[in-house]
Amino acid sequence: MTREGEGKTALVTGASAGIGQAFAELLAAKGYAVVLTARRRDRLEQLAAALSTRHGVATHIIVADLAEPGASAEIAAALQAQALPIDVLVNNAGYGVPGSFVNVAWADHLRFMQVMMIAVCDLTYRLLPPMQQRGWGRVINIASVAGMVPAPAGHTLYGASKAFVIRFSEALHAENAAKGVHVAAVCPGFTFTEFHDVTGTRQQMKGVPAMLWLKAGDVASEGYGAVMRGDAVVVNGRFYRLLLGLMGLVPARLVKAISRRAGRQYRKA
Repeated sequence: MTREGEGKTALVTGASAGIGQAFAELLAAKGYAVVLTARRRDRLEQLAAALSTRHGVATHIIVADLAEPGASAEIAAALQAQALPIDVLVNNAGYGVPGSFVNVAWADHLRFMQVMMIAVCDLTYRLLPPMQQRGWGRVINIASVAGMVPAPAGHTLYGASKAFVIRFSEALHAENAAKGVHVAAVCPGFTFTEFHDVTGTRQQMKGVPAMLWLKAGDVASEGYGAVMRGDAVVVNGRFYRLLLGLMGLVPARLVKAISRRAGRQYRKA
């Protein structure tokens, strides 16, 4: 039986763990050849070998740090050198910077914005035209419910960056759907990944109710289904879809008060 991804190639950024790894697993299972990129070569090599063995697909790795301004160009050049046209792009790489705005070094903010917004646009800008020319392509941008709710104090740029990704994805989908290229912003809430370990907020997360946590594999499956259907935005998990639906019925002042209280619990100074 022919798998739907056979003959196509997918690129996943931030593929070494979490949602990125889940997308790589899902795409390989569907028959896509996969190009994995992240900073950690050892993890990429292990994942590439495992995916090749489990799913019988071609795997490639590109070690890159998207916080570096030239990283997207290097990735595009590596793809061209290996004659790897990309049919599915998953812009997943991301992290958080805890703390209030002025208590974080400006250089750290710049690196954050480079990864979370500029690299997403840069890599998409480089890989989108061939998709348009072929008349088929998929771009999946990992956003967050944080981009849809009032932003609390701390992690000052995180919600703003995710709101940017959502609006960018909506506009890009509107521009390209008629050309056979679908774009989707995938918006999970709390997800079992290394995210909170990297930001140093794992201890604070112990107070989050179990019903709020999502599995990375479920996020990937819902996100893939959404982009294939042509949905420009997908909110992951029934609870979060219900929460966002109820927000329209709750007074804005109360929503902001709840957001401020949550922010005090889950942020660093």
